Amino acid sequence: MPAQVKTDNSMDQQTGLTSQQAADRLKQFGPNETTTKQRRPPWLDQLLLLFNPLSVVLLVAAGISLFIGERFDAVLIAAIVTIGGAIDFAQTYHAQVTIERLRATVAATASVERDGAWRELPRSQIVPGDRIRLSAGDLVPADARLIESRDLAILQAMLTGESTSAEKMATSAEASCAADAVNMVFLGTSVVSGTGIAIVTATGRATAFGDIVAQLASKAPETAFDIGIKQFSYMIARVVFVLVLLVLAANLALHRPPIESLLFAVALAVGLTPEFLPMITSVTLARGAVAMARKHVVVKHLPAIQNLGSIDVLCSDKTGTLTAGAMSLVSSALPDGTLSDAVRGIAAVNSSLQAGIRSPLDAAILASGATSTTQTKVDELPFDFQRRRLSVVVEEHSRRQLICKGSPEGILPLVTSVSTSAATEPVTPGWLQQARSYCDAQSNLGHRVLAVAYKAVPIKPQYVLADETALTLAGFLSFADTILPDAAETIASLSLDGINVKIITGDNELVAAHICAQAGLSVTEIVLGEALELMGDTALTQVAERANVFARVSPPQKLRILNALRRRGHTVGFMGDGINDAPSLHAADVGIAAPHAVDIAQDAADVVLLEPGLAVLHEGILEGRHAFGNVMKYLLMGTSSNFGNVLSMAVAAVALPFLPMLPAQVLLNNFLYDLSQLTIPTDRVDAEYIAKPQEWDIAVIRRFMILVGPISSIFDFITFYVLLHVFHAGAAEFHTGWFVESLSTQTLVLLVIRTGRSPFRSRPSWALLASVVTIVVVGFWIPYSRFSASLSFTHLPVSYFVFLGSATALYLGMVELVKRHIMSKGRYLRTGHHVRRENI
Repeated sequence: MPAQVKTDNSMDQQTGLTSQQAADRLKQFGPNETTTKQRRPPWLDQLLLLFNPLSVVLLVAAGISLFIGERFDAVLIAAIVTIGGAIDFAQTYHAQVTIERLRATVAATASVERDGAWRELPRSQIVPGDRIRLSAGDLVPADARLIESRDLAILQAMLTGESTSAEKMATSAEASCAADAVNMVFLGTSVVSGTGIAIVTATGRATAFGDIVAQLASKAPETAFDIGIKQFSYMIARVVFVLVLLVLAANLALHRPPIESLLFAVALAVGLTPEFLPMITSVTLARGAVAMARKHVVVKHLPAIQNLGSIDVLCSDKTGTLTAGAMSLVSSALPDGTLSDAVRGIAAVNSSLQAGIRSPLDAAILASGATSTTQTKVDELPFDFQRRRLSVVVEEHSRRQLICKGSPEGILPLVTSVSTSAATEPVTPGWLQQARSYCDAQSNLGHRVLAVAYKAVPIKPQYVLADETALTLAGFLSFADTILPDAAETIASLSLDGINVKIITGDNELVAAHICAQAGLSVTEIVLGEALELMGDTALTQVAERANVFARVSPPQKLRILNALRRRGHTVGFMGDGINDAPSLHAADVGIAAPHAVDIAQDAADVVLLEPGLAVLHEGILEGRHAFGNVMKYLLMGTSSNFGNVLSMAVAAVALPFLPMLPAQVLLNNFLYDLSQLTIPTDRVDAEYIAKPQEWDIAVIRRFMILVGPISSIFDFITFYVLLHVFHAGAAEFHTGWFVESLSTQTLVLLVIRTGRSPFRSRPSWALLASVVTIVVVGFWIPYSRFSASLSFTHLPVSYFVFLGSATALYLGMVELVKRHIMSKGRYLRTGHHVRRENI
């Protein structure tokens, strides 16, 4: 572990490092990463694929075959293992590279001074000695000692457990590892308000809390998709173990050659094991991620794609989803409603001098007119969601004034006087009623209202919240936000696709209702934050299900709403962009960072939107369902058709006087079958499948295995009977006949299982159709090729192909009937707005 750089005031260079200095230090200290895991070289990944247990047994068997003189079998087995591993590696490696490129597009950066200029660099490139610039919303990229600061507040909860922010400032003290060091900021913390410039003292695992940060970020919670894949793997492992053990024991009991019996048992295990599952899953999800990126939705974690497709409740603020998020100032008025630019001027002083994140309202204030001021800032009382206001203390000509702006609800109770065009008057009930009526009228127009107030304050070292009393109301500012032109259409489309949109906003209920009406969102019930405070969790669970607009809501209340919806069994997506949205982004099944979200929000999210509006997210959700649908096709194939063929082999191995297929033939059959499925990620998915939220259901997979697998075995047994008693086949002819029948039926059935519709009403992708037809043709060709004798195959009579055509058609028809029965049992049930799949 590299040592921390000892810093003192002599290191406070006036400019940052040069590029050459940074490169030298990057070599010395390594990248700024808390995880020490490095990507293995590609050749090692390829080698590891060849050393999974089944591959090792097959390679050992190939060596034994070569030793006893079965050279062709040895070469074939080794070739199948090597080519299969190479395909697996190539596809998986490409998928990994693809997703890493996508992550890089939304990778967190830091503001670093290099070669005398400030630039945004990836956090991994920061080195000890770098000068970094911090502002509200930033994640602290490394341990650093402050050399400049302005009203800097740092949230250190993930390191210290303290829920309140800690004030930090530049001092002459040397660097320290203590969390309470006032002049130090640490990797893993975040900036709540203020700005600062600091010298990096340590990076990566050498940071004071590097090990803690690594543990917190080492592994994301398992998604339903991860858990489902694990359940599927356990189920397959149990079935493989039992079948292989029984077949091996039976063959040894019948005194068959031990080596051939072992190889046959291993070949059976390979036949039932969906060895390409990790590759098919990675490729399918990576293709989905690329398709989503083209639609301006970047997925940071591949498993999140499945969760995105499962969303049935989407929670979001109205800004940036129903509206464009570009606020404009529409009026500046005195408390009596008289228009006056003086109110905007007072608010502009507050907006220009505050150290926290400037909201769209601040941007609108500053963009609406001149903002120059001769006043200097003395102190600041930062915004919080309990007070709903922000104050700055300014000084001019030895006089100090506190200027406060915030929601009318947060300021009006503190007002003791009002400013009019003529003079300042004491507050009366009439004045307050007039002020509230004005605010309500503006809110009914869909305008967001800010109150502006001020007071003279005495000179003292520090100001506290208690100073926000006895204010003079200067007036009100009203802002408008443009409704997105496609908002109504997108909400209707989301509803049709099984997604219920719920608006959670800090605005008042009048503004929220107006915006929702304009955007075409029918309001079922509006619940206020004050009401949520009085509700227990049980009551909130019922209310969260019923209501679709929550107004005047604080960040902790957002979190309670999300948890209540999840307790109802919903898969919840949450879209946020601010510092206080990070907990909710973590808590949701899918955290979605809105465009221009702060670093903290982007870091907490699973998905990052690059453009505003729900339409972009809707496209991403549909892509998630498409990707999940194709993964499910592979799983259903692997547990139905494969299971049936392996079951047939197991029974035949005991009942026949010879093995139903030689081990090399079994491996070749399975290899060709696997090749036919490589194009599943390119396949189309039925519109009705995409139109509903999709959830992982191991019961459906199990039903396919139990019901469809035996159908395959029944037709295999019919083929055995025909070969033995109609064509009087010997061992070679039997092996050939069943090889062709087995490969044809289990490959062609993919065209049936891939869709919930009739296969004649759902067109597969050209790539999938071509791969299926090609493999069937290859299966027919092999017995007549020059490899036939080496594989112990022989020619088949034409009359057998007549039987095979009829049997295959009847088999596919039977599978279609059973598939429809299974699909009807796996019907969708609606509970309120929730769509779930019934477990049978």
